[in-house]
Amino acid sequence: MPFGSLVGRASVAAFLGLAVLGGCAGDQGKTIRVACAGPMTGEQAKQGKDMENGAILAVDEWNAKGGVLGKKIELLVYDDAQDPKQANAVANKMFTQGVVAVDGHYNSSCTIPASEVYNQRHMVCLTPASTNPQVTDRGYPTIFRVCGRDDQQGKAGAEYVVKHMPGARVAVLDDKTTYGQGLAQEFLKHYESLSGQKVVFTGVIVKDDQDFTPTLTTMKSYNPDIVYFGGLYPQGGLIMKQMRQLGLKAAFMSGDGTYDPEFIRIAGAENAEGAYLTFIPDQEKIPAAQRVVAAYKKRFGELGPYSLYSYEAINIALQGMAKAGTTDGLKVAQAIHAMTFDTVFGPMRFDQKGDVLVSPYVMWQVRGGKLVQLPPDS
Repeated sequence: MPFGSLVGRASVAAFLGLAVLGGCAGDQGKTIRVACAGPMTGEQAKQGKDMENGAILAVDEWNAKGGVLGKKIELLVYDDAQDPKQANAVANKMFTQGVVAVDGHYNSSCTIPASEVYNQRHMVCLTPASTNPQVTDRGYPTIFRVCGRDDQQGKAGAEYVVKHMPGARVAVLDDKTTYGQGLAQEFLKHYESLSGQKVVFTGVIVKDDQDFTPTLTTMKSYNPDIVYFGGLYPQGGLIMKQMRQLGLKAAFMSGDGTYDPEFIRIAGAENAEGAYLTFIPDQEKIPAAQRVVAAYKKRFGELGPYSLYSYEAINIALQGMAKAGTTDGLKVAQAIHAMTFDTVFGPMRFDQKGDVLVSPYVMWQVRGGKLVQLPPDS
């Protein structure tokens, strides 16, 4: 198997969710260790695997060119089990195992506590998917975000509703997670400011439940025209399914955490039809991404929502090391802040907080059982 390919996956209980890709602990001085951390098990495991695949592709490409700083790159994959405490534990584990840069995490509720460790240990971290503003608003010098922010996509959703559904009765739900609650609050804030109207209902669900009908039944009594959900695709799919079973015909809107074909599968194509989701423009149509998209699909199959973000998180970390001439986290971070990166998304630069300067959100809709990007004025 090529360098960076999966050799074995240790148990979560025994090794805090560690899976080693290539090499071993004794090779620490012979390789440069980078990590991919995310939900490798549980209901979000697909997202973790998408991230892992993007990271593997990037590492293998670098190793085919000779690595960086005269050394091969070793990729370690860690399972945070979508749990904040586990994320903190694997962050400390990474440090003890000589990891110098991290591609992770997926959930904001995991990235935020883990980044406390990365900041303290001067480890570079680039999250490909955590959109809560607090990830970067704390101003930690080694923490970066490759994707956009919830205050950006919450506003994009609110603007769409105000423009295309004037006077709509709006309900807002969230799953009480750092990501879901934050996104819902950003939508609500911007919607009420832009429309001059109050939402008719706000409510929460318990993420680990399977039956949301009590909350949905209460929400139905407020007769909403559209329901905005802050949360992830497993719960979003169930909400859509149960809304339709209750005869609730309101439109459904959510953010990037719900953007995945699994959302449609869980809800059922008929129930999901017409759902609105904010995400970036179609990655498979970006001219600069064509080579990488083809290589990814040939090797791993369907492109995941955050596969390319994970790919670029690794690339940016390694380019930062090459520019800095060292793996020292503070020096690498300083180099990253000063550089412009040629990525599959186009040129990418970071502001002082570690956010990308440009991260557009567009509206997608489920049509005919598929996710379809809507034209700007539709």
